[in-house]
Amino acid sequence: MDNNILIIVLAVATLVIGIGFAMWQRSRVAASKNDPRRSSFTQQHGAEPRPNRPGTEH
Repeated sequence: MDNNILIIVLAVATLVIGIGFAMWQRSRVAASKNDPRRSSFTQQHGAEPRPNRPGTEH
């Protein structure tokens, strides 16, 4: 195989493996949260901010 083709094949294979791994991990996280639509960050930070705790006013 020519080196130029080998480099392209390795780059594409790396991208495919990386994207596949990320999708697999995302599906595991969604399954463990029982909510594939929203992440924990969006659920915790998507609404009004909570009030300050007593004694933390500056």
